[in-house]
Amino acid sequence: MSLVGSLGPSQRGQQRLPKPRLQWGAAFKALRRLFADKEDTAQVFEIMRALNGGSSAWGYQRLLETPEGGRLAYERVELEARLMDDAWLDSFAPGTVGQVYRDFIRSENLSAEGLAKVSRTGAQPVEQRHPYAWFGRRTRDVHDIWHVLTGYHRDGLGEACLVAFSYAQTRGLGWAFIAVGAALRRRGAQYPYRKAIWQGYQRGRRAAWLLGEDYERLLAEPLEAARRRLNLTPPTIYDSIPAAARDPEPAAA
Repeated sequence: MSLVGSLGPSQRGQQRLPKPRLQWGAAFKALRRLFADKEDTAQVFEIMRALNGGSSAWGYQRLLETPEGGRLAYERVELEARLMDDAWLDSFAPGTVGQVYRDFIRSENLSAEGLAKVSRTGAQPVEQRHPYAWFGRRTRDVHDIWHVLTGYHRDGLGEACLVAFSYAQTRGLGWAFIAVGAALRRRGAQYPYRKAIWQGYQRGRRAAWLLGEDYERLLAEPLEAARRRLNLTPPTIYDSIPAAARDPEPAAA
């Protein structure tokens, strides 16, 4: 029985979040801005708010069905705060997921707090004390960990591959919308960009469900061992494309 289903009628009324509607116009406007500046992360969250609908509710209910999900949902750890603990990040041994993640965010001048701050711009439910909102924050906070696990870098192609992977994992339509838009921009290109993005989706389908992981435990695992356990195969098509060619100009219409 789900946690939400076990609440009484008055409690359910208090806990209910507004049912999201698909907002295609807002999504297209945000996608154009994102393609004009791939560092404009606020547009990603605009697209998620416009199109992701009930993906957090679906993900939370799926979490409860996993062996560790009940405990994770009960403890409801806020990963943003955990990932901002420099002493904790510095404690990870060489070769672990945590060590590679730590080096990745510091070399790229990223932080979980920075990503969270962008997500709060114009947001309504993201900070609510609600299990679905908590699950949405959890999905947000693991994005850069997924960069490390999947092997996709922060170039334009790497982000496109990761959003395709994320759609397979989350069922959030916003991720698919960005991935398809990125693939369409690369028609007639020299390198197999579309195939790389499609492989990202396939890898997401074949991998274990990453949102069901205990991330405090996962970060202490050796990276290669974690990839094997999670069935994260190498991004062979992405890796075959020269790094200098992973931020291509869109093809002419």
